[in-house]
Amino acid sequence: MLLTVHLHKLVFHAAHGLYEGEDKVGNDFEVNVDIEYTVKKDKVHDIRNLISYEDVLQIVRQRMNIPTPLLEELAFSIIQKIRHRYASVRVVRLSIYKLNAPLANFQGKVGITLQQEFDR
Repeated sequence: MLLTVHLHKLVFHAAHGLYEGEDKVGNDFEVNVDIEYTVKKDKVHDIRNLISYEDVLQIVRQRMNIPTPLLEELAFSIIQKIRHRYASVRVVRLSIYKLNAPLANFQGKVGITLQQEFDR
């Protein structure tokens, strides 16, 4: 059976970025993560057999606290940590948005999405 865990609109203040001062002032980031994994249908009644969104939130929160210049590197690292914790993961899709990008004459958010598929 295929199951997907969703954590969306997680907001963090963190010091990621290439621009001067971003490592000191930081920025607000939004993270969305979808984790697709296999589980046997007779195992869905016990959290020990499932992916806990609380655990995933903790993984994301801890990694967001480590300054990283590139969002791509940050996303890859989070995905690897999720996969290391949960061997049943088949696909992780993770988006990170910088909510206040330091770009002249720009309103909106910028970001990346990384999707990684794993063999069994």
